[in-house]
Amino acid sequence: MLIILALLGVLMGFGQATITYFIVKGGEELTHPIDLIAEDRVLIQYKLVGVNVNALQFSISFPNASVRDFDVSGDFSYSFICDAEGEYVLYFMNTDQAEEIRVTLDYEIDHYIFGMPQMLFMVILIAVVSMVGVAVFIGLSRKP
Repeated sequence: MLIILALLGVLMGFGQATITYFIVKGGEELTHPIDLIAEDRVLIQYKLVGVNVNALQFSISFPNASVRDFDVSGDFSYSFICDAEGEYVLYFMNTDQAEEIRVTLDYEIDHYIFGMPQMLFMVILIAVVSMVGVAVFIGLSRKP
């Protein structure tokens, strides 16, 4: 039981969903780096609050130096599967107006192990370790 509790405590930190709130001032650019590994499934969403909520330019820089530009957008949602491990940088640019834009960024990263979601893998691992523990306990118990 102690092993299961220890594994749960350690493995809970591997799931990653983050909500961040920041302000992009007029004429400025803000970056937000995310470290990812290959085969991660990523969902990026943001909502804008401001005077002109359709004036934020957004792009993503990949570790292989390519850039995906999404042009000017309002509320936004994009998902992708990581091809390469490294730092992905999110760029938020408010260069077209003087007013500030408030951005609520929500990104979710799902790690995969051996082709299955990490949480499912961990549940299976915990179940197998538990069954082995029970089998060892039964094997070592006194026989009447």
